Amino acid sequence: MATAVSKIALSSSRDIPFNKLVLSQANVRRVKSGLSIDELAKDIERRGLLQSLNVRPVLDDSGAETGTYEVPAGGRRFRALELLVKQKKLNKTAPVPCVVREAGSSILAEDDSLAENVQRVALHPLDQFRAFRDMLEKGMSEEEIAAAFFVPVTVVKQRLRLMSVSEKLLDVYEQDGMRLEQLMAFSISDDAARQEQVWEIVAQSHNREPYVIRRMLTEKAVRASDARARFVGLDAYVAAGGHVMRDLFEADDGGWLQDPVILDRLVMEKLQAATEQVRAEGWKWVETALSFPWGHTRHLIEIDGTLALLSEEETARLAVLRAEQETIEAEYAEAEELPDEIDHRLGEIEQAIEALETRPAIFDPGDIVRGGAFVSLDSDGTLLIERGFAHPEDLEDENLSDAHDPAAALEDGDAPEDHADNATTDATGQHIASDDAEDEDDLRRPIPDRLLSELTAWRTLALRDAFASNPDVALTEFLHTLCLSLFRDDRSGACLEGGVRVVGFPIQAPDLGSSLAAHALRARHEGWKQDLPQDEDELWAWLDRLDETSRSALLAHCLSFGVNALFEKVNPHGSVSPRAIERRLARSNRLASALRLDPVEAGWQPTVENYLGRVTKPHILDAVREARGEQAAGLIAHLKKADMAREAERLLEGFGWLPEALRAGLPEHAAPDEEQNHTAEDVELPAFLNAEIAAE
Repeated sequence: MATAVSKIALSSSRDIPFNKLVLSQANVRRVKSGLSIDELAKDIERRGLLQSLNVRPVLDDSGAETGTYEVPAGGRRFRALELLVKQKKLNKTAPVPCVVREAGSSILAEDDSLAENVQRVALHPLDQFRAFRDMLEKGMSEEEIAAAFFVPVTVVKQRLRLMSVSEKLLDVYEQDGMRLEQLMAFSISDDAARQEQVWEIVAQSHNREPYVIRRMLTEKAVRASDARARFVGLDAYVAAGGHVMRDLFEADDGGWLQDPVILDRLVMEKLQAATEQVRAEGWKWVETALSFPWGHTRHLIEIDGTLALLSEEETARLAVLRAEQETIEAEYAEAEELPDEIDHRLGEIEQAIEALETRPAIFDPGDIVRGGAFVSLDSDGTLLIERGFAHPEDLEDENLSDAHDPAAALEDGDAPEDHADNATTDATGQHIASDDAEDEDDLRRPIPDRLLSELTAWRTLALRDAFASNPDVALTEFLHTLCLSLFRDDRSGACLEGGVRVVGFPIQAPDLGSSLAAHALRARHEGWKQDLPQDEDELWAWLDRLDETSRSALLAHCLSFGVNALFEKVNPHGSVSPRAIERRLARSNRLASALRLDPVEAGWQPTVENYLGRVTKPHILDAVREARGEQAAGLIAHLKKADMAREAERLLEGFGWLPEALRAGLPEHAAPDEEQNHTAEDVELPAFLNAEIAAE
């Protein structure tokens, strides 16, 4: 005979006047968490009580019911109702739905309170997203949804952004096939087919981190912070039919522009319009490009112009700004740190003064018809117009200066043949390792000559900046060079080309012109150029009256253009011997040490473009090993060359690692030592690397 299954009896429910309820001391919730009492009260006011209170009769000393009920489960709801009563929004005798546990139950009040809080299951994010979507489709706005659930509007926008993710990927997430962070990364793109394609790729990889997904989805897009995008403006780009990808879950610096073709067309149209305006000034020729190489005016003659005079109003405005600047600087001269509003105001004043002092030059009409101008895009996204240059054959007026501009007389000569092994060239001229050379990347080959030339070109430019900032060292080096030449007849292997012969950079990386040293040199040169009188006799008298500090600074600036710390591949038939290059580099090391040149402070850091993608895998692993330790290097050792270079860039960022060519002249303690040789346990590695460490 089968045993009968005993039936459970549920507690009864009924409405109890609020003034007959008291909060039980058996309620286990002691710490405030989640929604506040005030917000919960507002929610009850809007939609009513959605969940009954769990109550028990209060007994007197004899065990009889007193007509009052304690609330062990539902304390926050009770407090919210109590607040509504105090606010006169709820009658104190209003009936409250309650589930009544019988007196003398074997289930403790603390048991009920704990069970109600612990056995709840949080809503799945996908269910929340779908609920928000349904509410939106039924007429509620994002702001109304946010107000109804007491969350910021950004949270609602983020959840609704998941509507752009492929339904296939939503199903994968629902089945716990991916994490929420990965799903959010896919929301950056509206292309469902591309999302699914990326997921198929990363699903077969060990690295499925969100940053990898975002990088793959945006690899053909252009950052909104790109100079081209800033030049055109997002509004103009969108108006032309362009689309912008935004990441609502991470800082995206304005997003990504998905239509580079539209962007480039708008950039060139805007540049061409500016070109026509410059050409209308009467110049013989005007050249236009997105950017020109550093030193593109080297073989041209610069035409002297006259700076436009300030108007009376501008002069008065400049005087007021300088007075305010001096007052603020005097007031806070002893302060260790400026208040934010004062620092902001000083920045505004400096910008206003610079705008007034940076006046366009006025050129003689006779010079204009023989000269030309360059129109390009500056690195900060502004229009760059360089007027007043002429080809020597176009000049017949002897009064025009035939001196080259030292600041511009740099590296635009014909670049020698690239000797980098196993390399190809992309559309920008950047050399990249060939896929066919992947096997050879496992060999420890010497660093390519071209890369060494680029690194020493960068170092030379940084040396020039440091040299120009230290007149004492500059004068010592100049005298040293002159003494060797005059007293010992030793002119070979000089680091400082005394005279001064400007040294060009026939081989240079594409970003050399936008480096910190390049900006500093340009600014310094323009400052001196504006101060110098144009008349030759006036210039001599001006220099003669110049104080010693200014004379030393000007001398250092002029000499800096002769600094030569370049590595050169020796041509058997050339005029420079291996011994001369060796001596040049040795003397440049001494100069770097005297100037305390730190390439890290000067702005150099290893990237795929400027180093990691240009050397073999052993060199990459050596760099990571020195900066982050053996274990970090081991974690990327199995990757292909391209992936290894990208991950190495992430690992090395902010650690101040330098290749050997840039360490010369640094103190020995500046090289990585045991204290810097961190393990993967005490440094912040990318999440996927930490995951592999945990797995091991």
